[in-house]
Amino acid sequence: MRILLVEDDSGTAGFVVQGLKQAGFAVTHAADGVAGLEAATLGPYDAAVVDIMLPGLDGLSLIQRLRRRGIRTPVLVLSAKRSVDDRVRGLQAGGDDYLVKPFAFAELQARVHALIRRSAGQGSPDTIQVEDLTVDLGRRRVSRGDEVLDLKPKEYALIEYLAWNRGRVVTKTMIMEHVWDFNFDPQANVVEAAVCRLREKIDRPYARKLIQTVRGVGYVLE
Repeated sequence: MRILLVEDDSGTAGFVVQGLKQAGFAVTHAADGVAGLEAATLGPYDAAVVDIMLPGLDGLSLIQRLRRRGIRTPVLVLSAKRSVDDRVRGLQAGGDDYLVKPFAFAELQARVHALIRRSAGQGSPDTIQVEDLTVDLGRRRVSRGDEVLDLKPKEYALIEYLAWNRGRVVTKTMIMEHVWDFNFDPQANVVEAAVCRLREKIDRPYARKLIQTVRGVGYVLE
């Protein structure tokens, strides 16, 4: 999943970026409101984490401009302000959730996952089930039948993205944008290589193959 972080404090930004990447997210960081607005407009992102106090353009104004442009990326607002009125203003500006600084990274991660689930119309499931494949979102664990699969972080991120889009074809470009944090190079075979490695663990030992190739388009989990 691809996350936009708009945060001017280098310490906080480094802490959040490192944590999100270790959790398997692809992360783009913008250090001010203007850069954040530009990045969010170019998108796409599965969620954004936006600080209120930003140079150039404050966080609430950034969110308001996004909503006026029809960009519905779910936004978690970060703020050192604790009052109810401040939280209400953040939500009224178009934010979807509000987290007060200082915060535990585990809570930020849980809130980001919840925003993505709600945005995908999934409510707040703990798991995604495709045939006998189970993706446990909370524990970041994947199993097939009774066997827990040993996946590397990018392998988990890839199967999670395919699972969120189960039954829908996702292109190589979409996978690159949401699983990796750099632009798609049509000459690169990074997606094909990653899918191949994932199939070795998800599909090869089993009679029923779940990751299907749609020739000339992309992949579908079904």
